[in-house]
Amino acid sequence: MRETTAGPGTGGYLKGRIRREDIITAAVAVYGEAGYHGSSLREIAKRAGITHAGLLYYFPTKEALLAAVLERRDAEDAEREQLQATPGVDVLRHFLALAEHNVRHPGIVDLYSRLAAEAVAADHPAHDYFVRHYRAAREGVVGSFQALADRGELRPGVDPAAAALAFIALMDGLQVQWLTTPDEVDLVGSLRFYLGSLLTVPLD
Repeated sequence: MRETTAGPGTGGYLKGRIRREDIITAAVAVYGEAGYHGSSLREIAKRAGITHAGLLYYFPTKEALLAAVLERRDAEDAEREQLQATPGVDVLRHFLALAEHNVRHPGIVDLYSRLAAEAVAADHPAHDYFVRHYRAAREGVVGSFQALADRGELRPGVDPAAAALAFIALMDGLQVQWLTTPDEVDLVGSLRFYLGSLLTVPLD
């Protein structure tokens, strides 16, 4: 039986959106437990309380659902932490706030880390997403370090591009170490220390 949504004015649109979000939430849980390749649409449908055919109405392929999961994470992070702020120290503060949020929500960090590792393979359906994701992250941080350098707020000799690359690598690498030994790794403190070593102005 194919599930459908009712037309405008009947509440069907809202129900459809809620159902779609329920499916994405279920996918996050299943991906976190089994990884992308180890998961199935049938299991996700079961978790969401929907038939397999009903899930396919919203997400006709496994790749489409993965894209929706990743897009929701990026949208939530960007809105909550205002990562599109004016380049400079404010953007770096927002990245620290994002790290603080991640510490409170280890499940999504675990999912992200698993998918990022799987997506190294060029034929992984999330490969292109992570290429774009890392490129955008680097460009955003480079812009902030360059703005700081132009204002004399970056220590002499610090290359903005190299500093941005190291910051993104440090953030993701620390997340993996923190997931492995959370009592031994201060994720936020380590990022703060790195940024503090580069700036001539306080972060706070």
